[in-house]
Amino acid sequence: MSKIQVAKVNTLAAHQDCVYALAPGPQPHVFFSSGGDGVVAQWDLTNLEQAKMVAKVPNSVYALCYYSQRNALIVGQNFDGIHIIDLTEKKEKGSIKLGNAAIFDIKVMNDHIFCALGNGEVHVLDIATLQTLRVIKASDKSARCIAISPKNNELAVGFSDNYIRIYNLQTFSKKKEFEAHKISVFTVQYSSDERYLISGSRDAHLKIWEVNQSYELKQAIVAHMYAINHLVFSADGKHFVTCSMDKSIKVWDAATYQLLKVIDKARHAGHGTSVNKVLWSNFNNLLVSASDDRSISVWNINFNLSEE
Repeated sequence: MSKIQVAKVNTLAAHQDCVYALAPGPQPHVFFSSGGDGVVAQWDLTNLEQAKMVAKVPNSVYALCYYSQRNALIVGQNFDGIHIIDLTEKKEKGSIKLGNAAIFDIKVMNDHIFCALGNGEVHVLDIATLQTLRVIKASDKSARCIAISPKNNELAVGFSDNYIRIYNLQTFSKKKEFEAHKISVFTVQYSSDERYLISGSRDAHLKIWEVNQSYELKQAIVAHMYAINHLVFSADGKHFVTCSMDKSIKVWDAATYQLLKVIDKARHAGHGTSVNKVLWSNFNNLLVSASDDRSISVWNINFNLSEE
């Protein structure tokens, strides 16, 4: 039987407002952050003493996405649009206005950018030309989160009307929609084998959906006291973590959905306010978390301990 040890590596304070967005970088030890101050910062997990400012935009940033095929960082500037930063040339390669809505999530695949907007639209753009390929309008309520399943050729979008909608990745046609939660769906992620879609909601529930069974509900878990803001899998797919408005981070077994560890202020000197985003790095299995308290925490999670 195994147990988990959690240790805080560092607390980083480089933002002047709430931190909402995290994204991996071009190397495993590099990641990016942004938030209410509009600053996009680059961090090095081998040297956390100093961050580099990559960009500064006038409005808050809820969404960042790194695209390795073009070594580009996509920045979602709320109430404006997206900016494409070429990290090789260290300059902005282009930008496009998407209207006056918040940009809650960004994903990229095969040179297609998918943006979930606060007006209920999902914009699909070509990263090279920034041409709009499709605008998917499914709800008057916000499109909050996106997950992509290459294996199933599907795009899952969670909305604030409580629904998850599934789209074909090539045609962008809707394949299925279902009421997933009692209130807004804040996060969706496919499991590493893409057999399951896991969703987290403002209703504090985790739900596991069987992809090959037409997204039939497999399990529902009361996971937190308040809204689940985000969830992310470990690199090996064996575990995932959730973060919440209740100020905690929770570690779960991805096979059994058993809760393994709670990381919070009382037990681990965790965040003092809502934890908005988590990033599980491939570098030494370090977990990064971002919060309304303006800080970023780096955690070492060790699963290789055995109980006597």
